[in-house]
Amino acid sequence: MYIYNAHIMPVTSDPFDGYVEIRDGVIASVGCGTPDGISSGDGISSGDIDARGFTVMPGLVDIHTHMGFLGDGGGSENDDVNEGSEPVTAQLRAIDGLNIFDGYFKDALRAGVTSVVTGVGSLNAIGGSMIAVKTSARTPDEALIRTVAIKFALGENPKSYADRDEAPQTRMATAALIRETLYKARQYADRKAQAEDISDLPDFELKYEALIPLLRGDIRAHIHCHRADDILTALRLCDEFSLKPLLIHCTEGHLIADVLGERHAQAVVGPVLCDRGKPEMGKATYANAARLHEKGVSVAICTDHPEVMIDMLTTSAAVCVKHGLPKQAAVEGITINAARLGDIADRVGSLEAGKDADIIITDGDILDLSTQVLMTMINGKAVYTAPSFSPLTSRPE
Repeated sequence: MYIYNAHIMPVTSDPFDGYVEIRDGVIASVGCGTPDGISSGDGISSGDIDARGFTVMPGLVDIHTHMGFLGDGGGSENDDVNEGSEPVTAQLRAIDGLNIFDGYFKDALRAGVTSVVTGVGSLNAIGGSMIAVKTSARTPDEALIRTVAIKFALGENPKSYADRDEAPQTRMATAALIRETLYKARQYADRKAQAEDISDLPDFELKYEALIPLLRGDIRAHIHCHRADDILTALRLCDEFSLKPLLIHCTEGHLIADVLGERHAQAVVGPVLCDRGKPEMGKATYANAARLHEKGVSVAICTDHPEVMIDMLTTSAAVCVKHGLPKQAAVEGITINAARLGDIADRVGSLEAGKDADIIITDGDILDLSTQVLMTMINGKAVYTAPSFSPLTSRPE
């Protein structure tokens, strides 16, 4: 099928007027002008879409949310984001808690958000896995793109264990607990690798098994960190264990933007549309993304849904532009750069041949608050169509 008569915004290259060809749920080609057959009318099929000059671009990507873990309607039954039984729960697999049937996924589709990274919260020093998923699927397993990270948390949140007279109660204890667990996991992995027979194997420990892909560098450490000192602790811990860090929130990153730029750090900024209602947010600024970008930090923008609703992703990016982030960087921060930092850019984030046909059609600039998403496609299938948009082109008589 073709989407034609479109203003194409590939994101990774300059916009142009042209078409997108889709085969078996994958982008087969992206080209200028009108494809052969369509121009003459002979090649038009009932599945082709005349975009009527509207903008066609990749589906949006939010790489830090808790979609499917804190549900529509609230209440404890819809809350599976934090396992409070102990401070280290690396063994938790996000796929086991994902409610793909939650109503917020429909909101994501209406807003053009086709992929998110979601998973555990930030109560625990080590919380469990984070997964990248599509926002429309029949089952959690069908939605899954891949496991991308283990979630860590520093600062204010894990210190809440002090209320139960358990460690950690200080930032030092949080870092020490993370460090101890990673040391033990590394020793566990080494013993497994060096075992010559079954008697040499260590006793099975699911927590350490979950951390082996992290220690190998197959997945990242997503580290919740707001304050500047916590950001630096995150990098210090990752240096010790040769981990690949992604700084989640990075709220005070603007205070040390030059240091982070020298480190070629990567950060997910957000939630942007929030108040300064907790101690760690006291120095939050809308200009954070801009200041980080200026110093060479690779930046994506997130909602941290449901802290900010998933359909406010483009609004969050627009606010960053208002406060100094270049527009192209903001668009990339919710498309291709988000996909790169989320380690899913081989599948999504731009309009390129070979990538999943996750595509949106809009009636204007995606960062304009009045712009409407007319159609959202995932894997080449329309999963949302605005009532005002009639997408199918009938075959000529």
